[in-house]
Amino acid sequence: MATKNFEERLERLEALGDKIRRSDIPLDDALAAFEEGIKLARALEKDLSKIESRIEILMNGPDAKEDEKPELDLFTTEE
Repeated sequence: MATKNFEERLERLEALGDKIRRSDIPLDDALAAFEEGIKLARALEKDLSKIESRIEILMNGPDAKEDEKPELDLFTTEE
């Protein structure tokens, strides 16, 4: 199987979520979909982290020090 791009894997994750929410799905199928979804979510999270790093480099230039706070925080969460 060829490597899928980010969007295709995200669509698959959404489809798995829809599948799990159905009330007529057997438990074994729901568990298998959940496991696949967890693996996809972790891989997508890694991809987003790499993308964020690339964007920070582009926005801050190659001279920025690693310990400096980036000017662009795309994926920050406020608590």
